Amino acid sequence: MLMNGSRLINFPILSLHVGGAIARTARPVINPDNLKIIAYETIPTPLLDEEAGEILETRDVREFANVGMIVDSGDVFVNRGDVIKLDKILDLNFDLIGLKVETKKGTKLGKVLDYTVNTDDFSVLQLIIKRPAMKAFLDPELVIPKKEIVEITDYKVIVKDEEDKIRKKAVKENFVPNFVNPFREPDFSSSRVDRHN
Repeated sequence: MLMNGSRLINFPILSLHVGGAIARTARPVINPDNLKIIAYETIPTPLLDEEAGEILETRDVREFANVGMIVDSGDVFVNRGDVIKLDKILDLNFDLIGLKVETKKGTKLGKVLDYTVNTDDFSVLQLIIKRPAMKAFLDPELVIPKKEIVEITDYKVIVKDEEDKIRKKAVKENFVPNFVNPFREPDFSSSRVDRHN
């Protein structure tokens, strides 16, 4: 299932053991090396055991549904210091939202407004970019696939140059479908053969 990252904030975490929402998601913990959400900081509900941790690793999500992320129980929650690899990424304090986006040549494209997540493995597939004021009149939002990203720093995302995208768009626009529309009357004038000659 594909969802915007913003929809996964304040998302219910349901426990099979308790039979209800034991927490809600807060800030996502994103690994900047592969743009994968590896965990969520959480906000507990009264149903969560007081001894449970405050972080849910996405690998412990048993199932994903529109009603919430389903886990076995609150025992899967961890705290800072429990998982070394997780702590290293938490210490980076990395957040995609608000990062500047520019091309390799330095053309400013805007800022990250949101992103699309594949809930099967919690990987970020696309960045949704809010355009600068001058470009927003023509195109208020720009969607950049993950494969277009060249580099990510603490302050910005660098993507392939816009010229490459313009070339790809031109190729798509020159495409002529090779099928006949069955709902349109055929035009025989161009294909008529004079049998008298």
